[in-house]
Amino acid sequence: MNPQDDHSPAAEPQRTVTENPPGKVSSAPDAPAYSEPQETQSPLATPAIGLPGDPIDLAASAPAAWPSKKSLPADLQVSWSWLHLVAFTLFGVFSFAMVQVGLMLYYLPPNSLRNQAEIERMVLSKPMLAVGTMVIWYGLLLLFLYVTLAVFQNAPFWRSLGWRKLGWKENRWPKNPWLYLGSGCVLSLLVFAATAKMQPPENVPIEELFKYKDTAMMFMAMAVLVAPLVEETVFRGYLYPLFAKSFGVATSVAITGILFGLMHGVQLGWTWGLVTVLVVVGIVFTFVRARTGSVFASFLLHLGYNSMIAVFTILGTEGFSKIPPTH
Repeated sequence: MNPQDDHSPAAEPQRTVTENPPGKVSSAPDAPAYSEPQETQSPLATPAIGLPGDPIDLAASAPAAWPSKKSLPADLQVSWSWLHLVAFTLFGVFSFAMVQVGLMLYYLPPNSLRNQAEIERMVLSKPMLAVGTMVIWYGLLLLFLYVTLAVFQNAPFWRSLGWRKLGWKENRWPKNPWLYLGSGCVLSLLVFAATAKMQPPENVPIEELFKYKDTAMMFMAMAVLVAPLVEETVFRGYLYPLFAKSFGVATSVAITGILFGLMHGVQLGWTWGLVTVLVVVGIVFTFVRARTGSVFASFLLHLGYNSMIAVFTILGTEGFSKIPPTH
């Protein structure tokens, strides 16, 4: 048998014959007439995930999501919301009115409620009315926060509100508590120098308090022992983190300081020079809390600030023995 007559597949490789269209001559008869097109990605296929440094970030076209709680600093990871703030505000207004009315009805005789001047004199002369109202109200505010943030949510109360030891946040801020306490004293001296020439109007509520010895002593005790604890917990522990999540740190430092100054406006008879100074003081307190990540730092500043004011008052009145005469 002639080997050329063998048409088995083993003897002759199989060739694919393609026909050219009529009138067209192939310029490369030995080249394959059909080439496989490049693979294209189906529009239904899942796109590949872009790698860092790619010219085109596939994730950039995706809609931006709200920042997750884990992306925030630890001292701003709070569980409460704006709705909780609304409830806290309503509770604060209602509870203050109830405490004030209740104590007035208890301590003041019914026939004295007809004369406004007599009511003011009796309120200021009774420490429980003039100062006790604030102490009870402060206690109710802390109780509300404790029940709603710690009991209902089963969370640590003080730590949730930013009370952490100094130095937990890695930065260059000092860890010695005495430095913050002393800085508060220095801040008080600066404020005293800045307001020495300011002349507040007559009958400013906070000055009226010092016309009665017992009331003045109780007010100073409250200003040192109670006010720094409660006010720092509310302003720097509760309000500031909520504001910071929505407005950023810098804006929230300013907002919290403004609210702090305005809260003391009634005591200062809305003397705007003094209110502005307290706004600056509130901004300093909040700035330190933001940088250290701890309410304990701003508390020490506040404690030193109020303690120095108490020292000035005690020295100026010779131990509350020389109280200005009443009108």
